[in-house]
Amino acid sequence: MMWTLKVSTERQGKRLNSNNKNPETENSQNENIEVEEKVVKRPGRPRRKTTNDKPAAVKRTQTRGAKKKEDAPLGKGLKIIPLGGLEQIGMNITAFEYDDSIVVVDCGLSFPEDEMLGIDLVIPDITYLKENIDKVKGFVITHGHEDHIGALPYVLKEINVPVYATKLTMGLIENKLKEHVLPKPVKRKVVKYGQSINLGCFRIEFIRTNHSISDAAALAIFSPAGIVVHTGDFKVDYTPVNGETIDLQRFAELGKKGVLALMCDSTNVMKPGYTMSERTVGKTFDNIFADNEKHRIIVATFASNVDRVQQIINSAEKYGRKVVVEGRSMVNVISTAAELGYLDVPKNIIIEMEQMKNYPPEKLVLITTGSQGEAMAALSRMAANLHRKVSIEPGDTVIFSSRPIPGNEKGYKRTRTERCKSNRTGYSCIGSCFAGGDKTYIFSYKT
Repeated sequence: MMWTLKVSTERQGKRLNSNNKNPETENSQNENIEVEEKVVKRPGRPRRKTTNDKPAAVKRTQTRGAKKKEDAPLGKGLKIIPLGGLEQIGMNITAFEYDDSIVVVDCGLSFPEDEMLGIDLVIPDITYLKENIDKVKGFVITHGHEDHIGALPYVLKEINVPVYATKLTMGLIENKLKEHVLPKPVKRKVVKYGQSINLGCFRIEFIRTNHSISDAAALAIFSPAGIVVHTGDFKVDYTPVNGETIDLQRFAELGKKGVLALMCDSTNVMKPGYTMSERTVGKTFDNIFADNEKHRIIVATFASNVDRVQQIINSAEKYGRKVVVEGRSMVNVISTAAELGYLDVPKNIIIEMEQMKNYPPEKLVLITTGSQGEAMAALSRMAANLHRKVSIEPGDTVIFSSRPIPGNEKGYKRTRTERCKSNRTGYSCIGSCFAGGDKTYIFSYKT
């Protein structure tokens, strides 16, 4: 027996319509991978002789562009169709198709480049899904970052199919759906680690992983053609802030069964070294808070990095500071995570921005959005004196607790320098450290 995997590698933005093309004759667009299966002779049981005996292992060579008469007959194949996210940062969405079933992994957005004037968000081209709407069985989400869930409210307006995700991820998705008016309610189901769901001819298992956001999952996608493992975004963290470590044992078990294809996140794969545990960031925050007891502290980080926010809150409590949360996405994520039990927030430690005047600056820490230098994020508006309630003042310590995402370097640098220098007498970088795989920049503004 021999399975054939037909992997479509069509780039994002191109239309792929299987109804108009015959996979048996379109070998130039579909890479065919044949997996040979050896016939093992059982001991003690003589093999029956026939006139059609074949060798124990048969290897057939499928060449790209070969003539039809030389091609091995192709049956139903598994198509892997990247509709976004391939060879780019952001807008992750991949369709898996076999026969009359399509499942879609993630549905994210990306942010516009400088030349895309007037554009707020970039969402994937879902033309192929709309053309094959009867086949689409649902969206399966790996984790709650914007580049994996951000486009869902827009896509679900046109393709209303069920959504499956872990608890925190689903909570963040529901927040987004509340902000948008969808024509019809969307079926949603929370999936636990180790649990499987059946969608058409696919069975999908959720596997526990670690990431900069809690409840991240890898996916084992079981199809008639074989098993595909989709890791999602992940890191191997043996001392996570919340939850358990990555389930490496399950990956090993799947490897023993035989995996047809491995789809793996690779953002920082070319960088030497290894990613340190997220827990080490807590020690860095403690040191920064201890060194700046007489200064107001402003920390910019990703709203979705719940573990990072938890450690900021822990340091604030340790050093007797009140916490102010700024940025709509930051407020939404923190409230959702706290409600679902993913954040441990001491009573009365978080105050409203209007209450800041009741406390001296050295007793305050602001957690804000804008770590990537987004033009309209809270930190950028503070730095440019455009924020209605807060501005960066001489003596403030500003921490960029993130590494710039590839493509965001210009905005990141602009916020760190030009914007933060505007109308200020000067600034100095007082230190830098590596923790949790992110570079934390620390700035102190002079009087």
